[in-house]
Amino acid sequence: MSRLPVAAILTSLVLIFPPTDAAAEEQAPEGSLRAELEEQSARFAVQMPQEMLSKFAQGIEDVRQSGIVESSLGVGDQAPDGQLIGSQDEAVLFSKLWAEGPVVLTFYRGGWCPYCNLQLRALERALSEIENAGATLVAVAPETPKKSAETVEKNELDFLVLSDPDNALARKFGIVFALPKVIRPIYDERIGLPSYNGNDKNELPLSATYIIDHEGVICWVFRDPDYKKRAEPSDIVAEVLKLGDQQ
Repeated sequence: MSRLPVAAILTSLVLIFPPTDAAAEEQAPEGSLRAELEEQSARFAVQMPQEMLSKFAQGIEDVRQSGIVESSLGVGDQAPDGQLIGSQDEAVLFSKLWAEGPVVLTFYRGGWCPYCNLQLRALERALSEIENAGATLVAVAPETPKKSAETVEKNELDFLVLSDPDNALARKFGIVFALPKVIRPIYDERIGLPSYNGNDKNELPLSATYIIDHEGVICWVFRDPDYKKRAEPSDIVAEVLKLGDQQ
């Protein structure tokens, strides 16, 4: 495959994934997670057929139009409780985590997702800052405990990564959606979600990040139907520090 010039790549990205107003106004800072995510998108724009990229873009828009962001839990809401599963099949009650202090809870789609892996590695780099700011970092996905353990090993993660069987906790947050029909055949062929999630429901959580205080109240949230957009670790650290100042 011949290489396309950078200008052509960026033009392709704009046509397929129109930027938000904020994204159009400023360039992603060098070394930021956003810059890494945009680079990943640029690589896919070159490697994937135009028809497939258009289907992914339509899938994102279908999720956006569903109103899932507006109907999901937000700032000021009480975080729901639920039982998560550790890599050794041990049960972890979510409320016990935030009862010990603020929690940064990030939902990722699975270790099969390159954008999720970029996010998880970026969070690992920011782990000491998050912990020094007084919070516990927890990542949750619907993949099985075995797959979660593989994600931890692959990305060399030192923070808590838990399995959320059947998206039970994510569903309580209101961030679970069924794969749009336009992209389901692609996922069936290229990913095979049942082998990761242990069921054939074809459901995923939004790639959302919550900051929850020691009383279980949601203090900050990042939610976007576009799986290529994630909470910036530096923003998370800043918000956790604000929470500490208020206590």
